This record gives sequence, C-alpha cells and structure tokens, in this order.
Amino acid sequence: MADDAALRTAAIGVGSLGRHHARNYAELAREGSIRFIGVCDTDAETAARLSQEFGCEAFANWRDLIGRVDAVSIATPTETHCEIACEFLDAGVHVLVEKPIAVSLDEADKMIAASDRSGAKLMVGQLERYNPAMVSLRPHVTDPLYFEIHRVSPFPNRSLDVDVVLDVMIHDLDAVQWLVGDGIRVKEIRAVGIPIVSNKVDAANARLEFENGAVANITASRVGTEKIRKTRFYQTNAYVVLDYSTKFASVTTIDPEASHPLLGISIDRLTVNDVEPLRAEIADFLGSIHRDETPPVDGAAGRRALELAVGVLERIDSHSKKVFAK
Repeated sequence: MADDAALRTAAIGVGSLGRHHARNYAELAREGSIRFIGVCDTDAETAARLSQEFGCEAFANWRDLIGRVDAVSIATPTETHCEIACEFLDAGVHVLVEKPIAVSLDEADKMIAASDRSGAKLMVGQLERYNPAMVSLRPHVTDPLYFEIHRVSPFPNRSLDVDVVLDVMIHDLDAVQWLVGDGIRVKEIRAVGIPIVSNKVDAANARLEFENGAVANITASRVGTEKIRKTRFYQTNAYVVLDYSTKFASVTTIDPEASHPLLGISIDRLTVNDVEPLRAEIADFLGSIHRDETPPVDGAAGRRALELAVGVLERIDSHSKKVFAK
C-alpha cells in the first residue's frame, strides 16, 4: 500500500453519480491528501473527457487498476457491484460502493466475506446519512415511535436497472433502521407497488413495524411532478421534521409539566453546516482507512438496508399476485 498520507484512489463508473466521486477525489488530490490515479468507465469517451478534466488516467477495464490503487469508489450498475468489489477486496483494495450494496443478499454476503478475508474496508454509499440536515438532527434522536416519510421525484433518465425500492426507497429504509437502532429488527412488513412508465416498480408504499413497536410508513415514487424528500417522526414529547432537499431540520418539544399543552410547545430550528454530503462520505471512507477503523456504513449496514428492500419487494410481489389474480 502507498504511504497513508497519499492513498492511491480511483473512481469506477463515472456516470451521473460516479463523476462526482471523481471530482471529489480530484479535489482531494489537489489538496495533497491523496493521489487520484484514474477514472474507469465502459464509455471510453466519457472516461477520456473526465480524465482530462480531473488530471488523471482513463481506464476502460477496471481490472487494470488492481495493483495500482489502494482505494476505489464503485458507482457502476448494481448487478456489477459484487464482481468488481470482490476482486478489489480480495486484492486488499478498500472499496466504497454505491447503494444498494448488491442485487441480492447472497452477493452482499460474498462482498462482506471478501472484506473479512483481506481486511480491506468495505463501505456502502448511503448518502442521506451525510445530508447536513440529518447530521444536525442525529444527536437529537432518542426513541422514534412513528415515521411518515415521502420521497417523490420526476421520472429519471438513470438508475433504471433497479426498481424504485432499490433506487430511492432504500435511502429511507437505511435511515429508519439507523435511527430506530441497528440492533432492533423489523418484525412485519406490508407493502404495495406498481409499475407506471417502466417495467419495474415505479411507485411504492411500505409499512414497517419494529420489534420495539416503532412504525414507519414510507412512500417512494419516481413518477411525480415535484421533488419531495421529507421525513417526519414522533418520539417521546417531540415531533421532528427533516427535509433533505432544503437541508432543514427542526425539533418541536412539549413540556409535560406545562400548565397547558400549548404553553409547553417549543420549536427548535437546528443549525445546519452545509457541507457537501458526498465529500463528507468520502472523507469518512478515507478516514476509516487511515485510522484502521470499521467504516461508519459498513457492509453489514448495507446488507441490513438491502434486506429490508428485499422484504418490501417480496411483499409488493405477493400483493400484486393477489390483485391481478382477481
């Protein structure tokens, strides 16, 4: 491995999201904290253009990077995550892979096993954990009891290799599990979903009930007329609002000792430090390598989010069979 102060990095898959990984690595390289070796993409023209923009090499075959890098970001189609990540992990290269971690739990397990064998770090890109509003809110979360979550956007021209559950709902599945507590399991999932303009599920609703009684109602749609990224939840004596799009977070508390409920209401709009989420995520990834620590969103966390998404999709499939069997 290269000297800790100059980790050799690369971005694999530099489409709509991957190019931002490349941009951040290039910026860190200019600051002298890492070396940015190259960008890799099956689209040779895109790779060549970005390599010129970011001052690095262009690669068409990701295997050509093995032996030349210490850490990579993988932002390729989901069905390729397992193969690419496992080869890098087995070679001792640290991996930051975009969500979802893989297309199946078996593949996620293979990736985790590869990380365990070599000791190379495996981190999953659950970017909403790094949204400035979430970062500001997280210390105020105690015992969430009921969530109402809406994530709606116009139909995209990307990420159509997966349905809306694996594409965008997985952000909220991960966040809810994280906020309720990674050790608290979901005991029941109910879900419905339909394809609208693609051959995959484009809109879905899921209701999750956790073992501790917490409930989350999550709606995700990529066929909307506006962009909504809102989470609202209740915890003991508090109502929380989080807007990922506007980077807004507030906590409304109620003093149970007040002489009248209305007199005990206090609204605290949280101060938000507007740092680019991806920059913060990459910094945590590289920091976990430097400190030889478990990444904050490790393979196990990525697997938990995928497990919930798979459970939602199974319930959607079961419900669809009942509906269309009529």
